[in-house]
Formats: sequence, structure tokens, C-alpha cells
Amino acid sequence: MNRRTLLEKALLLTGVSALSPLLGKSNSIDKLRRKQNFPIGACDWSINGLASLKAFDTAKQIGLDGIQVSLNSVKDEIHLRDAAMQQQYKEVSKRTGVAISGLALGILNEIPYKSESRTEQWVQDSVDVAKALGVKAILLAFFGKNDLKNDPKGTQVVIERLKAVASKAEKAGVTLGIESWLSVPEHMAIIDAVGSPAVKVYYDVCNSSVMGYDIFQEMRDLGTKQICEVHIKENGFLIGQGQVDMKRVRQTLDEIGYRGWLQLEGAVPKDKSMMDSYLENIKAARQLFG
Repeated sequence: MNRRTLLEKALLLTGVSALSPLLGKSNSIDKLRRKQNFPIGACDWSINGLASLKAFDTAKQIGLDGIQVSLNSVKDEIHLRDAAMQQQYKEVSKRTGVAISGLALGILNEIPYKSESRTEQWVQDSVDVAKALGVKAILLAFFGKNDLKNDPKGTQVVIERLKAVASKAEKAGVTLGIESWLSVPEHMAIIDAVGSPAVKVYYDVCNSSVMGYDIFQEMRDLGTKQICEVHIKENGFLIGQGQVDMKRVRQTLDEIGYRGWLQLEGAVPKDKSMMDSYLENIKAARQLFG
């Protein structure tokens, strides 16, 4: 007999007044359970709003809880490093009710952190921006020109640069999340070398599936100690209809106790528009994770 059934039977036997403390406790448990569901956002670049305020109105139309916003772009390297622009983001977030759920430096894929000196200042500044916007996790992208796979020299440069910014991130209460093609041991080699709790893994379930890693074991191995945030992504498929077993993803996240932001990325089939895709994606994500 479950708790609710027990309460209903007890109510019939003893009356409402005798059970009011228990009912209050039951309601509190229900509220706590609802709070344990995942907040769901999306990357601004995935909803046609790269480094743009319009992403918030789009997100509201879709029904997202938040937006993972881009720090800057190739065309606008300053962008959120400007205080006036930060204020505009705060205002549009308040107006739409869509949270600023994360900060990302996707630009590093084109202008690599591992080789371009100007990116050092961007990452340093991103900590200040994150603190100003109330964001706890910063995604540092390591793909394309910034790929670290089989690049020990580039990896060493990244380690030294992360060491230089890690203490600042620690003091700000901000985490720098590495998103890459690397395996857990490769990620941990970097994290251990940096030696700071402010550097963790930004886990992307699709990227790691593409690489052939056992994503469920990887998430268990990393746990909440090393995963700062999660991308729920598919390449060319809607959420729940691609190669990633999202039900097992949910089970694994439950198992390790993760309850942070889930940011939707990609998941737009060739024959569907972004809006049609994301209206379906958010519905599926709510059913799986909401």
C-alpha cells in the first residue's frame, strides 16, 4: 500500500482533523518531489539566436525555462563583456520570464583557446560576466580548431591557461566546464593537472555517444563532483528519437543525483523547421526529464 492510499484510508477512519499534520507532510513531500525535476534550457545558437537577445522571446514561445547564452561571436568579440549589454540581457530575461541558464564560449571552436592569446582574456572576463548575470557554469568548447584529442601540446597550453583563471573562478563561485571529444580519463588528466574544483566536465551525451564511449558509465564515473552541467542533444533527430537512449540518461542522472540544468542542443531534423522541432523537443524533454 502506497503512502497516498494509506492516508486516504486513514482519513476515512479517523477524520480530517486527526490527519491534518500527516496531510501537510504529504503535501510537503509532493512539493519537494516537484522541485527535484530538471530545469530545461537550450543553447542560443540552437534556436537561431546566437549571441542575440531575440533568443529569449523564441525561448518563451517554445516554453523553455532558460537560455544558455553565448559570451561573444566572431562578429562581435565584446558582446556580453560589455556591462550595458549585460543589463539588456537581465531586462529581457525578466520581461520574458526566461532565465539566463548558462554561459558559453562556442567561439573557441573557431578562435582556439589552445593557441590564440586573446582568448585568455575572454575566459578571464567570462568569469566576471557569469557572476554579473548570476550564472554558475561556463561552457568552454573544444571542437574544430580547438580540438584537444591527440594534441598533447595544445592540452598543456590549456592546462596552464586554466590554472591562471581557476582561482578567480573559485572565488566567484563559477565553474569552467570543458566540453570536448575527450574520454573520462583524458578529461580527468586535465582536471587533475589544473588542480581546482572550479574546472569540471560539461557533459554532452550525444558527443560522447558519437565517440563510442559508454555514456552511462562515464556519467557514473564522473558523478556530480565532476559534471557541472549537461547537454541533451541529438544530431539530425528530435530528442528521444535519435541514437541516445534518453530514458537511460534520465535513470543515470537520477542514480548520480544530478539535478542541474539540462540544455537542449541540436535536435533539428533536415525536414523540420527549428520552431517545429523545438516545440516537439521541449514536449519530449518534459516527459523524460521534467
